[in-house]
Amino acid sequence: MSKLAEIVRHLEQLLDHARIGDYPGAHNGLQFENSGAVSRVVCAVDSCEAVLRAAAEVPGTLLLVHHGLLWGGAQPFTGALRRKVQLAIAGDLAVFSSHLPLDLHPKFGNNALLAKALGLKKTTPAFSAKGQMIGLVGELPTTRAALARKLGAAVQGSVHVAPGGPERIRRVGIVTGGAGREVAAAAALGCDAFITGEGPHDSYTLAEELGVNLFYGGHYATETFGVRALAAYVGKKYGLASEFIDHPTGL
Repeated sequence: MSKLAEIVRHLEQLLDHARIGDYPGAHNGLQFENSGAVSRVVCAVDSCEAVLRAAAEVPGTLLLVHHGLLWGGAQPFTGALRRKVQLAIAGDLAVFSSHLPLDLHPKFGNNALLAKALGLKKTTPAFSAKGQMIGLVGELPTTRAALARKLGAAVQGSVHVAPGGPERIRRVGIVTGGAGREVAAAAALGCDAFITGEGPHDSYTLAEELGVNLFYGGHYATETFGVRALAAYVGKKYGLASEFIDHPTGL
């Protein structure tokens, strides 16, 4: 057994939660405390009811998530929220969430790990959100078709492409999740291609008008990288079994 407090302190420092800005509902850090001992670490993209039910099967589990429990703000403990709280208490489950800090982390971040999987070189931080750069721009000489195939292999799923830019690609921007409208910022940075998870309807035609190839790899699929890497790291550091709870949305 490891101590929850020790792991949480380490993760807070590692992910720099005190410095990094985020959306009001993110509440990065420990969102649900258990009795204090950790028997294993699991991770998931979302803290939905199905994930909590699976995580709570083993008492003393620490669940690491990208999208936490508190996005809705103050609300009554009814319905699904009541059931999730009940599952956590009954299963002695701890829940730790990291949103933008996990997106932008240079080692465990969604963007850094996706860029690495795709083979981007000379990456630099880009795309501002909540007071810091959360994405990356890098070099990747390739073609539109080849990048679509490589992205599909990285996210292990389908990729939708708005072929607004040149067939030959050199400069690529990445912001995982739901950042489709950042294609305008990508165009301003001279990108031939921009990779994200999903975007609003008009992001497709915006990419065409701006002359940028826009790749949608799936909000869920592009944000599995960070939690998986973080759970593996915690498991190795503290001698705990680690597991990824896969609950894809297809979006």
